[in-house]
Amino acid sequence: MICMLCPRKCGVDRVNNMGFCGMGATVRLARAALHYWEEPCISGTNGSGAVFFSGCVMRCVFCQNYEISAGGKGKDISTERLAEIFLELQEQGAHNLNLVNPTHYVPQIIRALDKTGDRLKIPVVYNSGGYERVETLRALSGYVDIYLPDIKYFSDVLAKELSDAPNYFETAMDAAEEMLRQTGKPDFAENGLLKKGVIIRHLVLPYHYHDSVEVIRKVGERFGKDVLFSLMSQYTPFGRAKDIPRLDRRITTFEYRKALDAVYEVGLEGFMQERSSAKEEYTPEFDMTGI
Repeated sequence: MICMLCPRKCGVDRVNNMGFCGMGATVRLARAALHYWEEPCISGTNGSGAVFFSGCVMRCVFCQNYEISAGGKGKDISTERLAEIFLELQEQGAHNLNLVNPTHYVPQIIRALDKTGDRLKIPVVYNSGGYERVETLRALSGYVDIYLPDIKYFSDVLAKELSDAPNYFETAMDAAEEMLRQTGKPDFAENGLLKKGVIIRHLVLPYHYHDSVEVIRKVGERFGKDVLFSLMSQYTPFGRAKDIPRLDRRITTFEYRKALDAVYEVGLEGFMQERSSAKEEYTPEFDMTGI
C-alpha cells in the first residue's frame, strides 16, 4: 500500500521501503515517559505521557530532536506493544497521552488506540509540526481530544529553505481548521488541565520576527479565541543550525518582544514563554526509556 499520509504524498510502499519520513511500516519509538515541559494545561503536576516517534515528514534544519527525526534513532515495536505503552503511561499518572511527531504513523496509532478500548481514560494529544493532510486528520476524528500543532512560517520561501516544506502555511492553516472542527473551543477541567481543544504553537526564530508577526496576525484573523496560542522563545541552534548564518544564535529580547506585541495586538489567548526557557536540558534523552 503506497503512503499518502502527509502533504508530500510520496507514494512509497513503506512495507518494503522507506518513505520520505525515513520510516517503514513498523512503528519506531525513541522514548515514552512522563514529560513536564509542555504548556501548563498539558503537563500539569504529574506530567504528560509523551511518546516520541522516530522519523519526520519535515526537514527542519534547527530541529531539537534531530537524532530521531533525521537520524532515525529508536526501537522498532509492534502495534500491540504501542497499545501497552499507552496504558503504562496512564498507570504512571500521566494527565494525557502525548503523541509527539505522529503523522507518518497515523494508521498504526489508530489500531493501537482501538486495542486499548475503554481502558484508556486520559485525553489523547496529537503533537505535530503542523504539516498535515486534512484527509489524514479526518481519520483521527473521535480518537484525538487535543491538537497541538506548530504553525512555523508564513513565508513559503522560508518554509522551503528551513524545513523543505512547500506550501507550508496554507497547509498548516487548513490542518488547524480541521483540528478545530473536531475538538471545538478549549474545554478545561476544574483542575485547569485541558480536556479538548487546539493549541497552536509558534517558535520565534532569530532574524525572522517579521515572519512571526505575520503568522500571529493570520492566526488571529482566522481563529481568534477559538484556539489557544503558545508563543515560544526556546529556539536553540541544534543540528545543522549551529553552522548556518542567521540561525546560529538564540533570539534577542527585541525579537521576542515584537512577536509578543503582535499577540497582544490581535487578542490571542494562551501561553507566552519566558526567554529564560531557552535551555537545552528541556530536550529529553532519546534513550528508549519506557519502550
